[in-house]
Order: sequence, then C-alpha cells, then structure tokens
Amino acid sequence: TAPAVCNICGWSGEAFLGGRHVESATCPQCGSVARDRFLLWCAGARGALRPRRRVLETSPRMGEQYRELMRRHLRYQASDFDLGAHRADIQIDLQQIALPDGALDVVLTPHVLEHVPDTQQALTELSRVMAPGGRVYLQVPLLHGVTAAPATPEFHADNTPVFWNFGWDLTDMLRAAGFTATALVTAEFARVLRGQAPVPAPDGDIFDVADMVRHARSADLTVVATDAQAGAMGWLPSHQFVTWECSRG
Repeated sequence: TAPAVCNICGWSGEAFLGGRHVESATCPQCGSVARDRFLLWCAGARGALRPRRRVLETSPRMGEQYRELMRRHLRYQASDFDLGAHRADIQIDLQQIALPDGALDVVLTPHVLEHVPDTQQALTELSRVMAPGGRVYLQVPLLHGVTAAPATPEFHADNTPVFWNFGWDLTDMLRAAGFTATALVTAEFARVLRGQAPVPAPDGDIFDVADMVRHARSADLTVVATDAQAGAMGWLPSHQFVTWECSRG
C-alpha cells in the first residue's frame, strides 16, 4: 500500500505535494487538495453517489477532468453564483435556487455557505430542491465552536467576502430547515472531541480547536474515516475536516 492515495483520480505515491492542511496536500495528478478528497469520500462512503443520481456541485474547485469523471456515473452539473471565479454549467444563487421542488438527489457544496449572507434562507432553499431521501454534503471551514460573523472584513482567495464563520450550531440551522443532520469527521478528531485524546496545542493557524472541543456535541458526530484512511488521503490535521450530511426525509 502506497503512503499516499487520491480517492478522486486513483493516483498513489510517496506523498502529496505541499503541507498538511485542508487547502494543501495536493494530488500531483489531478490537483485535488485535501478537502476535495474528503467531500467526495463522505458522499461515497455514505452511499449517496449511486448511478444516475441527479447531482449538483456548487462552485467546485476541480476542473473539467474531474467533472467528466463525475458525468460518467452521475447526472452531474456544476453551478456558480456569478460564473466568475468558477466555470459552471448553470448559475445559481443558493438563497433563491432556480430549480423546481425535488429536482435533486445529491448536492455537494464545498466551502460556499460561508459566503452567503442569509444562511437560513439558503438552507431552506436547499431543502426545497431535494427529492425525498436526497442528501446535501455541506463543507464549510469550521474555525470555532459557535457561529459568528467575522470581527473584521474577511475575504477568501477569489476575493469573495465571508459573512459567517460557522460553529457546531450549524447543525441546529440545518434541522430548522427540515434536514436530519450529522457532522462527518475522522476517527482521530472524534476522539479529541469526545475527550478521548488530548487537544492539540495551538499552532498559529486560524482553527480554535479548544473552542471546538468546548462546544462539541458527541451525539451529532459520525465517524467516516479511520486513522489509516485519513493518513493515506491527507486528512490531517484532523480538526480541519468536517462535512455535514443533511438528509431530506
């Protein structure tokens, strides 16, 4: 077994490029970073990506090769808010999704919700467009234990403003919108959150792990990756990898 494996393109080798970080550990073959691989892993491991499912991915970072791979197996479309920073098939505002009720089986939304002003409206719209039994895999930077607006103006790399830094109470917002929600984490991070492993020392990054632990809710966690899987696919440090599974009844 190779030390590093990409679950998107199948590459394996000595190590990913770059450092251990959610936005790094880059696959030298397809260019995926660690969070790309974790999002797709969560949806696949939980059985959502069955053939012919109607899948929408909002503002995907990955390019055409990845999208062609998705289209071979799924009825896949990519969307973007303004068709600016991300090439996409359709233009969608999550606060007012121009799709009929029940139009989708799966939504993959990586690091988008923090850029939407009205969180609850966006979640209500996502709930509306999901078919019965549909699932949303929602990935945001989880930096603290409780949701708050940035103290000073904050922008991500494509100059998109950040309206919210989310905490564990995002689960409550999802349930208020009609979803059954659980936070998908690696086994290592689950041990930290449940007090079964020490809280890592601050390393100068923007992740406040101690605050995450203070506000964690063990009953809302689901482990989706073993230590071996997380190590092989670059999901370290473990506290940087959380994705919500939101199921529509």
